[in-house]
Amino acid sequence: MAIQIEESWKELLEDEFEKDYMIKLRSFLKTEKDSGKLIYPPGTLIFNAFNHTPVPDVKVVIIGQDPYHGPKQAHGLSFSVQQNVSIPPSLRNIFKELAADIDGFKPPIHGDLTKWADQGVLLLNAVLTVRAGEAASHQNKGWEQFTDTAISKLAEKREGLIFLLWGKFAQSKANFIDIKKHFILKAPHPSPLAQGFLGCRHFSKTNEILVQQGKSPIDWQI
Repeated sequence: MAIQIEESWKELLEDEFEKDYMIKLRSFLKTEKDSGKLIYPPGTLIFNAFNHTPVPDVKVVIIGQDPYHGPKQAHGLSFSVQQNVSIPPSLRNIFKELAADIDGFKPPIHGDLTKWADQGVLLLNAVLTVRAGEAASHQNKGWEQFTDTAISKLAEKREGLIFLLWGKFAQSKANFIDIKKHFILKAPHPSPLAQGFLGCRHFSKTNEILVQQGKSPIDWQI
């Protein structure tokens, strides 16, 4: 697994790449590949969230759990899918909330959230790879330690970030965030199987906080 990660993140996380857990993770991924397993997202997109949103540019953090495991879905950004792929149910609910929360928002015909990432929204999954067709197949292999460290070091280095924690899994990451330095907005997971995400107004609240800090708001329209 070649490490293709943006320079500011590489500097922030450089100690992690030679730690024992990361060496074991690389070995696991190589074994998967050598045995003919198809892994999503493609290798060049594993660190896509970091590459689109450098450390100094991060304004907002949205934490997901695993990449999508269907063909051509995952591209390294949490909740996002590549263009020309059906929009997953959770993302449809996100767009539904945006339409209710943001004046003039029109639900898009695709689910590619790259425009958010390029504006400073770090779309980070806790686990960065998955075996095709097998949800959660790369959990507990080391990725969680890596991304927990990324969240912790980002929160330590920066101030005034807005963390959108949707569902119990994402909310467990609050342990790494100093609430005296940052903002945390919590809501149930946007999955239709959960209840309570709709009406959270996280998107307008995020922009209100950004404006209060003298930062430009996020244009959520994609």
